[in-house]
Amino acid sequence: MVQAWYMDEEADDPRRPHRAEPARPVGLEQLRRLGVLYWKLDADKYENDPELEKIRKERNYSWMDIITICKDQLPNYEEKIKMFFEEHLHLDEEIRYILDGSGYFDVRDREDQWIRISMEKGDMITLPAGIYHRFTLDEKNYVKAMRLFVGDPVWTPYNRPSDHLEARTQYLEFLARTA
Repeated sequence: MVQAWYMDEEADDPRRPHRAEPARPVGLEQLRRLGVLYWKLDADKYENDPELEKIRKERNYSWMDIITICKDQLPNYEEKIKMFFEEHLHLDEEIRYILDGSGYFDVRDREDQWIRISMEKGDMITLPAGIYHRFTLDEKNYVKAMRLFVGDPVWTPYNRPSDHLEARTQYLEFLARTA
């Protein structure tokens, strides 16, 4: 099962866990109230997994590819890692399914505090459009992930502040309704 927690305020190596002290764990229900969805799947059978196909059909995830993030396989690795870790939002959902390796998604809670979500093999997550977030590898420096989209992929990140965007406005309205 996925692990998530509130982060400390340290600004050193983002690949470290950065757990707040005392520990402040975050459960799936709290993530759901932020619009973050989670599934645990069998990554060894992703190519013909009926559970994955069911999720893709129900949520209209029609497009997919696979990305490997590590120094020797991702062109412009250092630049991409910095870009992924820049706080941003998207106009569409961000869907990632970890096929191998591990990393962290950080999301903002209602009070603008960071929650770190530890992702490893078999974890699939959907971040809602309009949520401020970022991604980094953990200290293993390797992840292989499936990226899914509704329709054609749109890769555009909108770095914070982007509160003027409709996706952000709609997300804040969602938070108000689920408070």
